[in-house]
Amino acid sequence: METVHIRLYGAFFRPIAVLEVISVKDIKVEMYESFLLKYGFYLNNSNEQFNPEGTCFTFLPENENGHYWVYTCDNLFSIIIQDLILFNDFYMEYPQPQFLSVSYFDSVSGEEFNPYKRMACSCIRGHNGRNNMYQALFHKNIPIRCTSIIIMPEYYEDYLRIKYPKEYEHPQEAFISIDGSTEFPELTFLLKQIKNNRSTGISAKLYYESKVAEAISLIVQKTKESSPLFATKGISQQDLDSLISVTSYIDNHFASNIHLDSLARLACMGTTKLKYTFKEVYKSTISEYILNKRIRQAEHLLANTDLHISQISQTIGYKKASSFSEIFRKTTGLLPNEYRKSMAK
Repeated sequence: METVHIRLYGAFFRPIAVLEVISVKDIKVEMYESFLLKYGFYLNNSNEQFNPEGTCFTFLPENENGHYWVYTCDNLFSIIIQDLILFNDFYMEYPQPQFLSVSYFDSVSGEEFNPYKRMACSCIRGHNGRNNMYQALFHKNIPIRCTSIIIMPEYYEDYLRIKYPKEYEHPQEAFISIDGSTEFPELTFLLKQIKNNRSTGISAKLYYESKVAEAISLIVQKTKESSPLFATKGISQQDLDSLISVTSYIDNHFASNIHLDSLARLACMGTTKLKYTFKEVYKSTISEYILNKRIRQAEHLLANTDLHISQISQTIGYKKASSFSEIFRKTTGLLPNEYRKSMAK
């Protein structure tokens, strides 16, 4: 799919706090059309890059385009494909309704807040909208290429409960548990299939309905296969304080070779408990947390210094520049030199 570009002006510099969609009666109008049309997108019925069964919105200031495609099924679910490049950093803030979503980013750079989480590509993103405020910062000049499935309470609380009354389990925890997963090829492949689908009419409707059901099935089964070793009844204040000590140590030594045994001794925990408790609190593994710290520092150095790639690699903890470049590409979607060039535009 051709990459499209978006340059942000006017209202896009302001925090978006006007989307007050908590009780949703029409997801197509309330969650997408009203929001996108208000902030510079227009309905583009002539776009041929996306499946005509969905609705394509295009943002067109000064002849530069950004596309946001959405397919909705009643008030049950929606499917989204984004293909954008932001030429200014973009802060987004809006109240979320209740929903569950799963996404796959081919490319992205940014942060989410409350709790803080660095956005990364080439991994599954599980998300729970729970009538709370969503806050995120998307970085300029890095493509946003993403495919998402959003399911509403009418689907996962009403439809599934009625259809499978004996077997029904609320899928919320399952969606949260797969967030950040890099080892879920079946779901990654499914989302890429959705992105490339061009069927129309009833074939498209049946296709999207079946893929949403298949995605939920894969997520629930994945969770059952990797059930936690500890009950999630709460984490003690002592353990939370220990985790703060662990993250502080990582923040100050992320460029060094950090051993799990050393962190466990610092936290006064066994290694298994530390890994589980850390994931529960920070929604990432310790390795992912260290990687995010390294990549954030690399982005800063690439954008604000003239250091050679090999110097940056050494600075953040990689002996070989080639290893650093490959890890950076997998995380951001760009090689370090490509990222530096995009920041210079």
